[in-house]
Amino acid sequence: MLSIGDLVLDVTVAPKAPLKVDDDNPASITVGGGGQAANFCAWVAALGEQSRLVTRVGEDDAGRLLLAQLNTIKVDVRVVWAKEPTGAIAVLVSPNGARTMATQRGASTGMRPDDLRAEWFDGVQLIHVPGYSLFEEPLASATQAAVGYARRAGGRVAVDLSSAAGLEEYGPPRMVHLLEKLGAELLFATKHEADVLGAPLERLAKVPVIKLGSGGCSILGEVTAAPRVVEVDPTGAGDAFAAAFCVSYLRGASLGEAARRGVDVAASAVTTIGARPQ
Repeated sequence: MLSIGDLVLDVTVAPKAPLKVDDDNPASITVGGGGQAANFCAWVAALGEQSRLVTRVGEDDAGRLLLAQLNTIKVDVRVVWAKEPTGAIAVLVSPNGARTMATQRGASTGMRPDDLRAEWFDGVQLIHVPGYSLFEEPLASATQAAVGYARRAGGRVAVDLSSAAGLEEYGPPRMVHLLEKLGAELLFATKHEADVLGAPLERLAKVPVIKLGSGGCSILGEVTAAPRVVEVDPTGAGDAFAAAFCVSYLRGASLGEAARRGVDVAASAVTTIGARPQ
């Protein structure tokens, strides 16, 4: 499987109590790799499948560190080096598990179609397309070119809508038109993202999957409940879900079986700090 898009530095801050303004706040602070495309690939690799990331990062210490981390967990990274700095995301996790994210996408959005190589897509069974990779140019054009390469190699297409705020800024009717053009087999969205999009997901993909967080997921009206766990940090749980679903789906699982695997892996993901497998 292959994904195209962000590889960024995640700085996660989890205060131990509600924040006090203009004062010290004891917290757990971790630094690690992030970005939806990279997180998806990390989970695919952890689940035992071949995983490839196409990304653009700065030619800096952060970019080299993030690349080395993915190589260590056996993600095959096809990287375009850039003069711009590697992106970063600050994630504030409240004591009740709610997240607030401040993003600086950095070099990733500058990828262009002519940065791609056809051989990067040889043998790819599925290309995972984050909505983040469709929101901004020139990355959006590069992503659509990547979908073309993957289709010509016989691969399927999965799209994740990624962000309700991103959809609102991009324009829901414009995204509906693009999804019709992409013709995805799998489409992942949260309930909020689906509401913002404002179009029936089953019209836009063969398999529309609604991510319900702690409620599990819904596929064509069939709900698969998630196991109850003690939630620590939900960052990356949606990526874990999508990765596990796609892995199971490509292995021939039924939609119900793929959904069950997805919610189980996502439930395990929220029990630790950070967006990647531990």
